[in-house]
Amino acid sequence: MRSASTRTRVGLLAAFTAFTALLSTGSATAASQLNGNWAPFSRCPVDAPAMLAADGVNDVATCISSSSASGSIKLGKSQVPTGNSDLQLGVIQHSDGTTTLVPPSDGALIADSAEIPGGLLGLMCPNGIPVISGICKQLTDNSLNRVTATIEPAGAPRDFHMAGAFSTGQPILTIPVRVHLKNPFLGDKCYIGTTANPVLLKPQNLTQPSLSLQRFAANGATDEAGEMGRYTFDSADQGDAAFAVPGASGCGAGLLDWAVNLKTGLPSAAGNNNVVLDNTSTYFASPYTPASLAPNEGKEFSRFWHSALK
Repeated sequence: MRSASTRTRVGLLAAFTAFTALLSTGSATAASQLNGNWAPFSRCPVDAPAMLAADGVNDVATCISSSSASGSIKLGKSQVPTGNSDLQLGVIQHSDGTTTLVPPSDGALIADSAEIPGGLLGLMCPNGIPVISGICKQLTDNSLNRVTATIEPAGAPRDFHMAGAFSTGQPILTIPVRVHLKNPFLGDKCYIGTTANPVLLKPQNLTQPSLSLQRFAANGATDEAGEMGRYTFDSADQGDAAFAVPGASGCGAGLLDWAVNLKTGLPSAAGNNNVVLDNTSTYFASPYTPASLAPNEGKEFSRFWHSALK
C-alpha cells in the first residue's frame, strides 16, 4: 500500500475497532461467505456507487470489519452481557485526509441478542403498585418473563477524531444508538433512547491492539506478492464510561415507561453508565497499491471481492 497512506490506514483501523462497542445485541448473520483472507468482509458494500467510483488516487475504497465475542453494557442499574457482534463498513479515504463511511444495505451493526438478567421480574418487579404487581403474578411462564435487548443505530456516526485512533483514552467518534427492549407485556415499541434523543456513545481504545499485515491474492489466498493487503488488529478492549442514558419510551404503549425507568434508574446521568467490549478483532483491507489500479480502483476492488465468493 502507498507509504504515505499507511499511517492513515492504521489510524482508521484502530478507530473502527471502537465501533464494536455498539454491538451488544441484535442478530449476527453474514450475507456472503468469502475465501481466505476475505472471510471477515462478508458484508462489505463493495458494489455501492461511492465505492465503485473510487479511482485509487484521490479516493481509495476499503473494507472494515470488527467483531467481539463478549463484553457488557450498563445502563442505569441494569447490566447486560454482550454476545457475538459484527460491524462492517465500506470506507472511502480521500486525498485531503477526510473519509466517507458507506454502510452495507442491511446496516453496519448486527449482533446476537442479549437477555436481560432476571427478565421482566428484574426489570419491573417487585414493587407495591397494583398494576405492576398484577403483571408480576403472571410471570411464572419464562416466555412471558424473558426480555431481550437490541442495540440499534439511531443516527449517523459523526465527530471522527484521528488523534484518538492512535492512542488510548481519547474518544474516536460519536455514535448515536437506542436500545430496543422486547417482551409480550412491553410490546414492540419499547426503547431506551430514541432517534431524537439517543444514547451517544464515544468509544475509545482502552488497550492498544496488536497489529499485523497480511498480503493476499485477489481471490483471498495468502500470497506475499498478492494484489491485496489486510491489517489485522487483535486483543483490543474498547469502551466508554461517559455517556448519559435517557428514559424509556413506548413500553406497554407508554403505560409502563415509568415502571421500567423506576426499576432501572433511568434517565441516568453521565458517569453512571458504561460499555466494554473484550478482545475485539478488527480487519482493514484494500488493494496493496491502490494507485496501480487507477482510475478503476473501486471497480477492481469489487471484482476481487466477488472472485472470493464461495
